[in-house]
Amino acid sequence: QSFSSWPRPRPSVRARSILIVSSYSPNLRNFLEKISMQTFDEFLAVARQQPEPQRLLLVFAKAGIEADATPAERAAFERGEGGVLSPAVCVDRLPEEVGSFGSLLEESTQAIEHWDILFVATMDGRGGHVPNSDEAVQPLRMMVEQIKGGRVSQLLAVDRSGSLVMLDRS
Repeated sequence: QSFSSWPRPRPSVRARSILIVSSYSPNLRNFLEKISMQTFDEFLAVARQQPEPQRLLLVFAKAGIEADATPAERAAFERGEGGVLSPAVCVDRLPEEVGSFGSLLEESTQAIEHWDILFVATMDGRGGHVPNSDEAVQPLRMMVEQIKGGRVSQLLAVDRSGSLVMLDRS
């Protein structure tokens, strides 16, 4: 299965780096709220240990600046603050298909030259059966729309170093 490109939407999310984690999967979300993680690899290990199989939903986004940005907004963006995020590529994977953040990063460069933030959610399996890729299509589209609309609080956000980050809407 390959990465899918989405048309570049009008950006709407402004980003800053802090720590948070969340997920679509109710079981995993409840567990994640009780523990502290700082990296994608720690999240991946937890996803692999869930009682029901998980499917990872991954959306890679690029940071940019709007054409009508003020000089102060441009200066902040140059310092690595603010800006907007646009979904660029999405894919679903089983946790077992992702060896580590490093291997995911390497694979992503085959589909997209550069990305800044990876958004992650999960889908719970049922009765020991993992959701298939067809079942992931609609949730991935919903994630893209959430990102475009700036509604990212329920998504895990990961930077290019594999660290979990919190995105601030400002």
